[in-house]
Amino acid sequence: MNEDRSHLWHPYTRFSAVHEGLPCIVRGKGLYLYDEAGNRYMDAVSSWWACSLGHSHPRIVRAIQQQAEVLQHSILGNLSHPPALELADKLAALMPSPDRHVHFASDGASSVEAALKIALQYAHQTGHTKRTRFVSLKEAYHGDTLGAVGVGYLEAFHRLLRPALNEAWRLDLPDCRGCTDPGCHASCFDEVPAFLAERADEIAGVIVEPLCLGAAGMKMYGPGYLKRLAEVCRQLQIPLIVDEIAMGFGRTGKMFAFEHAGIDPDMVCVGKAVTAGYLPLSAVIVRDDIHETFADAPEDHTFYHGHTWSGNPIAAAAALETLRVYEEEDIVARAAESGRLLATELAALKEIETVKEVRCLGLIGAVELKPDDATPPRPRRVQHLLRDRGYLLRPLGPVIYLMPPLNIEADELKKAVQAVNEAITEAG
Repeated sequence: MNEDRSHLWHPYTRFSAVHEGLPCIVRGKGLYLYDEAGNRYMDAVSSWWACSLGHSHPRIVRAIQQQAEVLQHSILGNLSHPPALELADKLAALMPSPDRHVHFASDGASSVEAALKIALQYAHQTGHTKRTRFVSLKEAYHGDTLGAVGVGYLEAFHRLLRPALNEAWRLDLPDCRGCTDPGCHASCFDEVPAFLAERADEIAGVIVEPLCLGAAGMKMYGPGYLKRLAEVCRQLQIPLIVDEIAMGFGRTGKMFAFEHAGIDPDMVCVGKAVTAGYLPLSAVIVRDDIHETFADAPEDHTFYHGHTWSGNPIAAAAALETLRVYEEEDIVARAAESGRLLATELAALKEIETVKEVRCLGLIGAVELKPDDATPPRPRRVQHLLRDRGYLLRPLGPVIYLMPPLNIEADELKKAVQAVNEAITEAG
């Protein structure tokens, strides 16, 4: 579309892709998106991992409409409103220990920014004034604001921003391929305690994507590593921040990915699926022992941070109804069952000559392709073939992945895997 090329700047989209022509989506229903020409596409990546219940879910749409008739927006600075109060209670209750306070933001990067600032201010307020650095995993991604990029630097995305960053210390990403430890005692973690102990006086917090690094290409690691990391952070009194923005709310077969490790993080960042992707809302869920240090007497420790749309009433209403749907329709258990089916179906792709590796975690399936020198590269050819057949996917480097809505039916999931199989085979 000429109008598209004239004025709209697409995120994470090459100029060449725009000039090749992009579908213009005009409506969504269930698993599917429809373009202006009437073509139907399965939203196989849940619209950037957010639309966990598909599109136009009647209960969430109705909740948005009803709230819009009552209260559209009211700031949370020195005010409250019922949807934000109730949602904070619900999110705290989902944690292993409910002694939490919830700070709302609007998107994932904003919740990470808040968590980092909370950790820095908490360190100062507890007398650890030299704690100004963070630790994260190599290849992690935590958003595109400058603080989030500092802990989630990816060379391909952020290299021109590097001079402006306060970069984190980075831990090697655990490599579980070929691991012979079925109990995941995480021998790959053995060198980490000394690394953290040597720098403990300077570390304000450790932040991780739990069990799966999304933007890195769905790179997965075992829960044993996360469990040991949490134990060491607790011993050294370093806050552990778990970024559940992509993995939270059932995607891994549990409500939160950190539950696989049986840990109780100090801060949990959530977003995306908290509203089933229908409206922008995120949050950082913080332990009360951290929150209590922000009192304003005898000295002012107020957290002077916020966003205009923090806890927006309509977004909060959408989130509350989303949480009810998750519970009443047993979405997390359904996702776990669908995840087992996905792993079974994808196993056949290991036999394709151009496939390097297949990996799964809950309702995430990743197929890593072997490199090639053709133009366009193999993953892009696969993407185009799938789009022509009615499936919307976005490769991550050499990785073709599926992250469909959590309420996908078995037959549709099988069809999607078969389409991926055929496209990879045809792409050569």
